[in-house]
Amino acid sequence: MSDRPKTNSNLAILFTCVGRRIELMQAFRAAAHRANLSLRLIAADQDVTAPGILCADSPILVPPATAPGYVPALLDVVKKHGARALIPTIDTDLAVISHHRDEFDKLGCTALIGPSDAIATCRDKLKTFELLKSSGIDTPETYTPEQVRAFQQHSFPYFLKPRFGSSSASVHMIRNQEDLDYYLPRGRDPIVQEFVAGVEHTLDVYVGLDGIARCVVPRRRWQVRAGEVSKGVVVKDQKIIDAGMRVCEALGRSMRGVVTLQCIVTPDNRIRFIEINPRFGGGAPLSIAAGADFPAWLLAELTGRPPDIRPNDYRHGLCMLRFDWAAFVQLDDDLEPRVAPPLRDWPRFE
Repeated sequence: MSDRPKTNSNLAILFTCVGRRIELMQAFRAAAHRANLSLRLIAADQDVTAPGILCADSPILVPPATAPGYVPALLDVVKKHGARALIPTIDTDLAVISHHRDEFDKLGCTALIGPSDAIATCRDKLKTFELLKSSGIDTPETYTPEQVRAFQQHSFPYFLKPRFGSSSASVHMIRNQEDLDYYLPRGRDPIVQEFVAGVEHTLDVYVGLDGIARCVVPRRRWQVRAGEVSKGVVVKDQKIIDAGMRVCEALGRSMRGVVTLQCIVTPDNRIRFIEINPRFGGGAPLSIAAGADFPAWLLAELTGRPPDIRPNDYRHGLCMLRFDWAAFVQLDDDLEPRVAPPLRDWPRFE
């Protein structure tokens, strides 16, 4: 980015549990370049081999998100590096950061996350169901194990999943009583949902720092790997867009940044929501590439400029076909992993 003069506007953003979120970080770099902003990316992770920390301007190793020292370490990073915003990237990071959102705010760092009560609702699939149901939003019927065991008659198939799970881990189709008897007692705090046939869609929703949802981008999921989309296509469907807006309205003006919704569109065109993930989804770069420039809008808001949001100005039919890319790092003779510059530059996001 040295080929373009910079303004005096310096902005630092902290990504937490950054893992492999290279595309997202590079999308922020590209947006800053277009806006003539001097952007510094800070990336925190517990794993020295996380590729994302090697892509950052300031790589930071921190304790695990479940450790008592995690939040103090992040607060220390904010103080030392002057981070103006914090962007969480995985589900396990959300609850702990939401409980300390005000502490980051006091340091001048906007944590792009909802308050703890809203995050608790989104992370708990039973509470999510109750919120959607009470708001008149179509969602599969969801039961506790006690409710299922009390049924006199079953309507198989069901979907069994962890109440607080993510990344499609420990999810099972329950086709008959034998499956139910086997998986239900082995589940991790499980819930049982009505099975819904149809096409799964993910919706990326941009929520301004004022808590107002302004843009919804539906993506049809063609192929998923480890819970993250690897092939998908943008579908500009107004009915899905409107339904996504209603879900965000049900959450109230509590969120910040990007919220990821998941729904299934049935053969008879019912739009049935199954999850709310209050963070950037792994497939968000597809929506960004289609023209919903979430990074540019966030950078504008963080620097006190009105974002140029045109909610329908993105491309229908843009397809993403993901592939692996490797970062190569030379280790010392002891072969211990370390933070070091990769031997070749990261792919640009344009």
